Amino acid sequence: MAGMKRIKTSLFGLFAGMTALWLVAEAPALAAAKGVFQWRHLLVQYTGLLAMGAMSVAMLLAVRPAWLEPRLHGLDKMYRLHKWLGVAGLVLAITHWLWAQGPKWLVQAGLLTRPGRGPRAPEALEILRLLRSLRGLAENLGEKAFYIAVILIALALIKRFPYRHFFRTHRWLALVYLVLVFHSVVLLDFAYWRQPVGWAMGLLLASGSVAAGISLLRRIGAQRKALGEIVRLDYLDAVQVHAVTLQLKTPWAGHEAGQFAFVTFDEAEGAHPFTMSSAWTGDGRLLFLIKALGDYTRTLGHALRVGDTAIVEGPYGRFHFEGSAQRQIWIGAGIGVTPFVARMQALAAQPDGRSVDFFHVTAEVDERALALLRADAQAAGVRLHLVVSRRGDTDSLFTGERLRAQVPDWLQADVWFCGPANFGDALQQDLVAHGLAPGHFQRELFEMR
Repeated sequence: MAGMKRIKTSLFGLFAGMTALWLVAEAPALAAAKGVFQWRHLLVQYTGLLAMGAMSVAMLLAVRPAWLEPRLHGLDKMYRLHKWLGVAGLVLAITHWLWAQGPKWLVQAGLLTRPGRGPRAPEALEILRLLRSLRGLAENLGEKAFYIAVILIALALIKRFPYRHFFRTHRWLALVYLVLVFHSVVLLDFAYWRQPVGWAMGLLLASGSVAAGISLLRRIGAQRKALGEIVRLDYLDAVQVHAVTLQLKTPWAGHEAGQFAFVTFDEAEGAHPFTMSSAWTGDGRLLFLIKALGDYTRTLGHALRVGDTAIVEGPYGRFHFEGSAQRQIWIGAGIGVTPFVARMQALAAQPDGRSVDFFHVTAEVDERALALLRADAQAAGVRLHLVVSRRGDTDSLFTGERLRAQVPDWLQADVWFCGPANFGDALQQDLVAHGLAPGHFQRELFEMR
């Protein structure tokens, strides 16, 4: 809940701050504005500022800056903000384009008359004369870049668009963004550069341009990557889960239980995020439990071999089981069990004194996996509750009512959830409605697009 609040605050803060700076810069012009074309000029500038502000921050978040994770409560929240900024940038860019083109269409249709233009005063500075000479080129390139950006952002939002294609096409947005930076620098009102709105815009454009360069050079997360070798492969048939064990060959900073990494098994496919299912002991071993959910993960059993190499980037995430409560309730639905497996291994080595009830909600049961889960729970001193929830069987569903019945002191607990988004939403709403403090329900928004 705190993470979602931070996302909304960041989004509102960016747009409110840019709007306030623009209003200060344009206060005299706004007071004197008359007619469609004067308002057109003002609103083209305003929507352009907001659109490029959103795209710049989205570009910065795309390179996964580690220093922002604590401030935004994890990379999953950063990526959710990245997505919302992308959508907002798209809507604002379309609005900007409509304000730029709409009055022209009305003039061509004979519905509006363009006022006459007087001669432009010559610019005193050479740099400003240069920028003015580039206006035609900037407008032409900007319009083409806008059309490409609309297509690429739309593809990114279509979940059925295969990840391997998304991975390639999304990188092109960095180049498109740089073209739009050129468009913005040339066409932004020259007076802005002498005011706070221009300074803020310059900082955003510079930060976004550096991030775009990092993306184009394929240096995202370069300092957080390690090379690993697959040393063991298992397949849990009943639950359709691949258990992949890696032995790292290069240094790794270590990780906390609940964190995830981007793993590249195939350069053509790109990196996919997977939660680490083993506690860090310093031996260089990492276990990933990967559910066969999509086109790519279903093929892993045929594609991977012992001895193959993989690149691991991370760790990321703030699903770290901290909190003030000495009582915790864990809910791991399906493959959402993975962070809890790692946490139980960590607690077995170093108990923290908390009382923990762990509900593993699943539609299928693999006896080998269940035996290992029970052994981990026993070693960690965690009470394990197996909930076999069959689709269509309402009596088997795990609900807030069922949780409250099995854990009478649930209101004194921190609740940690990992699983399908809809299930998490319903459970969170139910528990908060019955008195749980919103900040006591912790979850990861494990959607990277």
